[in-house]
Amino acid sequence: MPNSGVVTSAESAPAGAASLTELRARGRVRGPVALLGPAFVAAVAYIDPGNFATNFTAGAHFGYTLVWVIVGANLMAMLVQYLSAKTGVATGRDLPELCREHLPKPVSRGLWVQAELIAMATDLAEFVGAAVGLNLLFGVPLLHAGLITAVVAFGILALEQRGYRRFELAIAGLLGIVFLGFAYDLLLVGASAGEAAAGLVPSFAGSESVLLAAGIIGATVMPHVVYLHSALTKNRVLTRTAEERRQVLRFARLDVFVGLGAAGLINLSMLFIAASLFAGRAGASEVDSIEAAHAGLGQLVGGGAALAFAVALLASGLSSSSVGTYAGQVVMQGFIRMRIPLFLRRALTMLPALVVLGLGLPTTDSLVVSQVVLSFGIPFALVPMIMLTRRADVMGELVNRRLTTLVASAIAGVIIVLNAYLLWDLFVG
Repeated sequence: MPNSGVVTSAESAPAGAASLTELRARGRVRGPVALLGPAFVAAVAYIDPGNFATNFTAGAHFGYTLVWVIVGANLMAMLVQYLSAKTGVATGRDLPELCREHLPKPVSRGLWVQAELIAMATDLAEFVGAAVGLNLLFGVPLLHAGLITAVVAFGILALEQRGYRRFELAIAGLLGIVFLGFAYDLLLVGASAGEAAAGLVPSFAGSESVLLAAGIIGATVMPHVVYLHSALTKNRVLTRTAEERRQVLRFARLDVFVGLGAAGLINLSMLFIAASLFAGRAGASEVDSIEAAHAGLGQLVGGGAALAFAVALLASGLSSSSVGTYAGQVVMQGFIRMRIPLFLRRALTMLPALVVLGLGLPTTDSLVVSQVVLSFGIPFALVPMIMLTRRADVMGELVNRRLTTLVASAIAGVIIVLNAYLLWDLFVG
C-alpha cells in the first residue's frame, strides 16, 4: 500500500511549509492556528457574488421557504470540502493530479475541458459581482470596474508566491469583511425566528423556486474549490507517519467546520435580510437584482446598511476572483501538466464576464444562470473524488469509511437528480 502522504523532498512542498513538529513548537495557540486556513480560502467561493444573487432573489420572492436549501447545501459543502482536504493530506497530491494518474486518459481530458468551462462560469459571477460593488460604491462604469477587479486579483495572488500563509490571511481578512457587513445589516433589519425555523421544513413554491434551489446549491457547493482544497492541503504540513497525518486531518476537520460554518451563516443572513425586508411588501417582485437589493436597503433601512452591503459585495468579488484564478491553475497543471501565465489564464476565463459587462446584460440574471451552470458541474468533480477516496491503494490509512462514501454518494445523487429535473422543466415542462 503506497504511503503517498510522506513528503520526501522539499521541492514538493509549498513555500512556507513546515513540519508538524515545528508547528507544535510555536505554542499552544500559534501552533494550532497555523494549521488552519485552507478551508477559509475555499469558503470564499461559497459566499461569492453568485450567492448574493441567488440568496437575495430567493428571500425576496419566497421569504423563508428555501432556508432548508441553504442549510442542506452548506452541510453538503462541509463534507465535500473535508473529503477534498483529506485527499491532499493523505496522498500529497491534488484531485486533478490523482484523476490524471488513476483515470483513463480520455476521461481525465474530458474532466479538464468541463472544468475549464466551469471556470468561465465561476469568473462570470465573481467579476460581475465585484464590478457591481465598485459601481455601487464609487460609480465606476461596469466594464472598467471589471478590469480593475482583474488587477486587484493579480495583486492578491502575488501574495501566494511569497508563501501560502500570506495568501490565506488576505483571503480570510476579506471573508471577515463580508461576515461583518452582513452581521451589521442583519442586526439592523432583524429576522423572524419562527419563520426561519419553519423554513427548515423542505418545500418548494413552484418551478421558479426549484430553479433558485439549484442555483443556491450551485453557488454553495462549488466545483472549482473541490479541486482547489486538495491542492491547498497537499504537503502544506510535512508529515512522516500515519499518526501525524491523522492529527493534521483532525485540524482540517476543525478548519472546515469553522470556515464553512462562517460561510453558511453569511448565506443565511443574506436570505434572512431579503425575506425580512422585501418578502410580502408591495414591489417585492421588483427586487430581482443586486442593485435593487442595495437600493432597497438604502431606502428602507438607511445608507449605512446599503454601504455595508456594497462593501461586502466588493470584498466577496475580489477575494473569490483571486481564488478562482488559483483554482484554474491547479486544474490545468493537475489534469494536463501545463502552466500558463496567470495573466493569460485570467484574460481567457474573464472574457464572458467582460462581454456581459460590455453589452450591459442584466447582471443579476447572468449571475443566477452562472450558478445553475455551476450546479451542473458539481458531479464531474464530486464523483471522481468519491471514487478515489474510497480506494485504499490511493488513500492509504485515510481511506473513506463505507458510511462516508455512502453519504457522499447520496449528495452526488441528489445533485444529479435535481439537475435532471431542471433539464426536464426547461425543455419539456
